[in-house]
Amino acid sequence: MSNWLEHSVQIEVAVPIDFVWNLWSDLEQMPRWMKWIDSVEVVDNDPDLSRWKLSTGGLDFSWLSRNTKVIPQQIIQWESVDGLPNRGAVRFYDRKGSSIVKMTIAYAIPGIIGQIMDSLFLGRVVESTLQADLDRFRDYALKAYGN
Repeated sequence: MSNWLEHSVQIEVAVPIDFVWNLWSDLEQMPRWMKWIDSVEVVDNDPDLSRWKLSTGGLDFSWLSRNTKVIPQQIIQWESVDGLPNRGAVRFYDRKGSSIVKMTIAYAIPGIIGQIMDSLFLGRVVESTLQADLDRFRDYALKAYGN
């Protein structure tokens, strides 16, 4: 039995939405701003499938992810199809010259681990890491855009 934990974070990025979308939708660039992600490889014969590798605290995880919904400049939604159970979405909101990026991630942890770990503590760690990832994304986008 697993428990699902979900976290949402967002940030405003002072660049146009098409630029933000182009950076974010290039999944293989994710390790540039996502601290725990070691690599992302899009599967050659299916652009909706990607292999993810994550490392944190000496633990390594991997999973195959499938995009379940993609609407350009609006949403990328996914779920894992093997490996680490997770799902989520990144939503994009146009603010006429700037963009809001909102990321929601849910992941399953085995019941026994959830009982051992304080889920509130785990949640704070994950949310602060995700927010730091979005801060790095904002900085990366601003630099790439020339701001």
